[in-house]
Amino acid sequence: MTILTLANQLTLARLLLIPALVILVVYGYNGWALVIFIVAGITDALDGLAARRAGQRTSLGALLDPMADKLLLLSTFVVLTLPGLELANRLPIWLTVLVFSRDVIIVLTVAVVNLAIDRFTFHPSMFGKITTFVYILTGSVTLYFNYLDRPSSVVDVAVYAALIATLVSGFHYIFHAARLVNKSL
Repeated sequence: MTILTLANQLTLARLLLIPALVILVVYGYNGWALVIFIVAGITDALDGLAARRAGQRTSLGALLDPMADKLLLLSTFVVLTLPGLELANRLPIWLTVLVFSRDVIIVLTVAVVNLAIDRFTFHPSMFGKITTFVYILTGSVTLYFNYLDRPSSVVDVAVYAALIATLVSGFHYIFHAARLVNKSL
């Protein structure tokens, strides 16, 4: 089986789009940054579809796809938080710190459970998928209103939706891991 499947190529393309997105926002090309973000989102949808339809799921893809998603979203949140950029809408630093912290806590929890107890596969939960969707929506509306160069209360609503999704999914993963640990003891 080939490793560089169409799905993996799309995921690699998404990874390559991340620096372009960050550079475009930093230099004030918000319309192009929005286009890149949308294209990256399309590659995310297409890589999963390609892997399932062509029966080309690979262990490389299972690692790269969520990593590409996290890097895209975290990079977007960081660049939209940076002070000193002339952005009509900026994400609050507390949100970006919480999003990063949630991901670090999830990775550490999975590592500890796998090292201390047993090898468990943590599949994305519905809460995790909803959180990813909310993050994409938050990034999209922020980029869109920055492209329009207009402050918007829609961005504020998205920020608080991201906060709620972050907390709910973070606690869900922790409780899920605790349940697995208690079962195995």
